[in-house]
Amino acid sequence: MAVPKRKTSRMKRGQRRSADALIRPAYVEDKDSGELRRPHHIDLKTGM
Repeated sequence: MAVPKRKTSRMKRGQRRSADALIRPAYVEDKDSGELRRPHHIDLKTGM
């Protein structure tokens, strides 16, 4: 059975787990319609 040769340090464990955090997607208010949308994504209604 495979076992680790050395104990994983707190720093390495934290670096590995840093990608597991849930992040809330950012939204910006559309200038024309005032609706919220993702930045750098087009609005399907207006095409802008």
